Amino acid sequence: MKRFVINENDAGQRLDKFVTKATAGMPSSLLYKYIRKKRIKVNGRRCEASDRLSPGDVVEMYVPDEFFEKESSPREYSRSSAPLDVVWEDENVLLVNKRPGVLSHTGDERGAAQSGEAERSTLVFAVKSYLYEKGEYDPDRENSFAPALCNRIDRNTGGIVIAAKNAATLRAVNEAIKRRDIKKFYLCAVHGIPDKREATATAYLIKDEKTKKVAVFDSPRDGAKKIVTSYRVLKTDDENVSICINNSFSFSSLAFLFSSVATFKKTSSSVGIDTL
Repeated sequence: MKRFVINENDAGQRLDKFVTKATAGMPSSLLYKYIRKKRIKVNGRRCEASDRLSPGDVVEMYVPDEFFEKESSPREYSRSSAPLDVVWEDENVLLVNKRPGVLSHTGDERGAAQSGEAERSTLVFAVKSYLYEKGEYDPDRENSFAPALCNRIDRNTGGIVIAAKNAATLRAVNEAIKRRDIKKFYLCAVHGIPDKREATATAYLIKDEKTKKVAVFDSPRDGAKKIVTSYRVLKTDDENVSICINNSFSFSSLAFLFSSVATFKKTSSSVGIDTL
């Protein structure tokens, strides 16, 4: 039997969501069966999967120990191999400048290794290590939460990634992204000079989930997603290279901060910058 006392980072979520995070590899069918059979209880009483947890609640799970595997031991967090460039930080949020070549998470790309060494080279592991070393994250004191990234950037793209230090912030930032209160724009190098200095391009994208590759078409196709990209050419040079910016964004109070710390180099990689 495992006993969990709900803390602030656990509170507010449904019981079934908490159990999924607090356990490892438990099938959803078995989870709901354990709740029905009262092998999972809240405050010693029968509960429902949809029950919302509050600070101080006690969740008891009479389930096999195989479902309680720990992820990384605390000492592992001193072995991160990913660089961490902190742009801005407060008690709730950490903004980091992800370098091109760094994966946000293991498994973000097809064929990415799942070994411990691969995990330690990811940005999310570096964030956990940084906060662990600062004393702001202790995995032994958490039941279901770990510092998490609110957005991702592709491996070969650099830019600002938002990390949440607590569950309340993670929910708030994810909701803000969903409402599009947080804008995203990109600065990139393009071979050649566009015919128009400023325009909106429309195309249609199909993603192959197995190969993690996409195909882009000029006209609609079955199963394709419409994509719209606005751009503005900032400058061109004598080497037939253009520097463009995604133009569908609006500046706000922190945009100047991100612009001042972002750097650009003439490579084939783009630089993604998330703005608040």
